[in-house]
Amino acid sequence: MLEEAVRPSRRAEGVEYAIRDVISKAEEVRRRGKRIIHLNIGDPVKYGFDTPPHIKDAMKKAIDTGANYYSASEGLKELREAVAEKENKVNRAQIEARNVVITQGISEAIMFLMAALVEAGDEVLMPGPCYSPYITYTKFFEGKAVTYRTIEENDWAPDLSDLEAKVTERTRLIVVINPNNPTGSLYSEKDLSRILEIAAAHNIPVAADEIYDRIVFDGKFTSLASIAKEVPIFCLNGFSKAYLMTGWRLGYIYIQDPNGRLKRVWDAIEKMSRVRLCASTPAQFGGLAALTGPQGHIARMVSTLQRRRDFAWKRLTEIPGLTATKPRGAFYLFPKVQLQGTKWGDDKAFVTELLEETGVLVVHGSGFDPVYGSDHFRAVFLAEESMMSEAFDAIEGFMKRHS
Repeated sequence: MLEEAVRPSRRAEGVEYAIRDVISKAEEVRRRGKRIIHLNIGDPVKYGFDTPPHIKDAMKKAIDTGANYYSASEGLKELREAVAEKENKVNRAQIEARNVVITQGISEAIMFLMAALVEAGDEVLMPGPCYSPYITYTKFFEGKAVTYRTIEENDWAPDLSDLEAKVTERTRLIVVINPNNPTGSLYSEKDLSRILEIAAAHNIPVAADEIYDRIVFDGKFTSLASIAKEVPIFCLNGFSKAYLMTGWRLGYIYIQDPNGRLKRVWDAIEKMSRVRLCASTPAQFGGLAALTGPQGHIARMVSTLQRRRDFAWKRLTEIPGLTATKPRGAFYLFPKVQLQGTKWGDDKAFVTELLEETGVLVVHGSGFDPVYGSDHFRAVFLAEESMMSEAFDAIEGFMKRHS
């Protein structure tokens, strides 16, 4: 007699991550003999960008000289000091090393933050569309992810009236992602200041995801820390994008809290860092070299990405049935698909058939928010122009065949 299968917890069973979930479908298509053109994942290293030599050398040296031990759970003292110095100098924060915890990528920082703040039934306000782990971890800890509208016709700027209208007595946190993943929008200082005013009026802390702070093409990046004043904030950042260290899994979270209102929450985050022991010690030495060593590769990378952004946006918007706002930061396009009158019921069906027919892999927009991400898809513009041209030609042919 067969025993009844063991079921997973509701928390685990409900976990989704659209950016990687689409890969399993792509593998099915690949096994059937179709060549896959990957425009799905924000990993510059996969597209020919390489980690700077001085960063790699620092990690190798750390390994060879015996830095293979557990480091302090909050992170190497030298690295935390370097993070504080960078944030104070570049982003005009006002923090010390003790305000920094080094994490295993920014994803762990998101998990720490939600675990420390969210109880069952609590609400977290976040932009719609949104980098999906914010939604996933809020739900995982039995909270409710509430997305506030961002306005596509206005370069995906936040709809501040909608944000304020969605604040309730259960709202525990307001999240800002700037520059934004998946839309590539860059928030103005005026909009950020207004978000801080709303937060202050309702006594709610703000979290700013600024992982793309060094990858900006048009306009000026304003760190939330530079204008927060008395509003307590968390900032999340890392080494994956600007320093081309995606697989090293190294990030950080810091707190700027002049009046100590978040002390107990920060204590909880530090406790969680101890439970998982530490981030990779050799990788942290690489992170130290990244912050304190030559920075010239960033400008070169941004220049290349801007050229590819311009090419991709122009080519994509020439395709009938697609429209897109020109991204001002990060490395994503978030086009809208004209689905009305087509056989596709939703954006997921669209990207699935696109993959099966052409081999072009993008991510369905509803995976970033079923409300404000629907009828869109996300594509990276990290690849060389020749590869993107091949992909966009395939998309154009697909659209014409099914119009």
